[in-house]
Amino acid sequence: MNRAAILWVVLAVLWFGTLGIRPLYKADESRYGEISREMVASGDWITPRLNGFKYFEKPPLQYWATAALFQVFGEHDWVARLWTALLGFAGVAMVLYAGNRLFGPPIGLYAAAVLAGSPLYVLLGQVNTLDMGVTFFLAGAIFAFALGHMLLFWVACALAVLSKGLIGIVLPGAALFAYLLVKRDWSLIRRVRPIAGGALFLLIAAPWFIAVSAANAEFAHFFFVQEHFQRFTSEIHHRAAPAWYFIPVLAAGMAPWLVPLGRAAVLAFRQRSDAELLLWSWALVVFVFFSASGSKLPPYILPIFPALAVLVARSLTRGVLVAQSLVMLPVALGAGLAVQRLASTGPYASYAQWILLAALILAAAAAAALLMAWRQRLTGAVLALALGGLVATQIGIAAHRGLSDRFSIASTLAGLPERPPADVPVFAVDMYDHTLPWSLKRTVTLVGYRDELGDAVDWEREKFVPDLMTFVERWNAAPQAWAILPVGEAEKLPRELGIRVQVMARGPQYAIVRKP
Repeated sequence: MNRAAILWVVLAVLWFGTLGIRPLYKADESRYGEISREMVASGDWITPRLNGFKYFEKPPLQYWATAALFQVFGEHDWVARLWTALLGFAGVAMVLYAGNRLFGPPIGLYAAAVLAGSPLYVLLGQVNTLDMGVTFFLAGAIFAFALGHMLLFWVACALAVLSKGLIGIVLPGAALFAYLLVKRDWSLIRRVRPIAGGALFLLIAAPWFIAVSAANAEFAHFFFVQEHFQRFTSEIHHRAAPAWYFIPVLAAGMAPWLVPLGRAAVLAFRQRSDAELLLWSWALVVFVFFSASGSKLPPYILPIFPALAVLVARSLTRGVLVAQSLVMLPVALGAGLAVQRLASTGPYASYAQWILLAALILAAAAAAALLMAWRQRLTGAVLALALGGLVATQIGIAAHRGLSDRFSIASTLAGLPERPPADVPVFAVDMYDHTLPWSLKRTVTLVGYRDELGDAVDWEREKFVPDLMTFVERWNAAPQAWAILPVGEAEKLPRELGIRVQVMARGPQYAIVRKP
């Protein structure tokens, strides 16, 4: 087995080997796993549903892919994360190919190492959210344009739209417009093949939007107006943050590569090729777009990471790697010791020990990279930093299993002597935990708590119990019934409502009861 094959095998083991260690967490992971599970259960692949309610916040590509994987491998936590992990892994291969084609070897290898060792990219390759999917297709679109594959550009944009919405075409369009303005080359409009490419884009992206709109009158306004226009221009989802929000996110997300990233930015002002100009246009447009948005979350800037990985790879020199290693070594040690000291007691004490171990590994990797860079072994230095970033991040993710009962109801359900039968109603009283239907592998009836399903409840009110008095009537009328409620209400609320319950399990957040 040659050296390249060994590197890919090591990456695959580290990348896929931890997918099933943690249960799916709330909210995104369990939400998207449950939507895919319900798609398989119902056989309806047009209208996504969450806990039985219509769910129109996002398009269906990842739901479809995960539902298909469920049918092959079963409905397991690791399978729910598999689409994300596969595309994250494929993204590393993509920057290897694109970097070598655009700038020649070993830039592709360096870019792949940079991406595989970037903590935010690794983290989101292990978590069941939509961000890695849209990142893969958006990066694919930009690289396809840079390499002159214009129809492939349109295909990637269409798949990005089906992954996370209109940003799949808006962001590439804005980046290409910025690139066109700087280049002042209007022939780019013709070269992008807007007629043939636009037709191909619509052929791929439009059918589902047409079908779901025809089946659901509520879809168009909710998806296009509320989830796109209002989400960007307002604080409707309560995710407001200052304009500089993504600066520390980027710094932490690419921590092992900050010095070469800074050098790449400086070099961009002095000399840059057309390909570098395109990649910088893309990175800046996405960064500014989400910085201006009224809704901000750390994963939103992930789509710029593949392009930044290539730009960073272009700036790697012996001196830069020495400087990065000298910076990384004390920072890693200091951060690990600070976390260990701050969390030396309390519920996070055990996890802090794992973070310290991760920090020590990252520091050791920096020391190894320093030694190799000093000896002019640049490839070894790059791979050492990448391995340190990858392993340290994976330790932090996997060790979080010790805190999983704070983010999933799975451990509480595991304590049940029996599970609620499929034909017996299960009520979620004054709560909705996204891990509940996924862990039970069935929907539950919401009582008085709408959460993010508020609009969907208004569309299908018959599936919702609006208040506690109605719940009491339903509870008393049912021959058998189960309920999940906040653990502090397990005794008080039934007493106040005048109903009898038997506590079946009690966890740190919720109690599970049934009708005696």
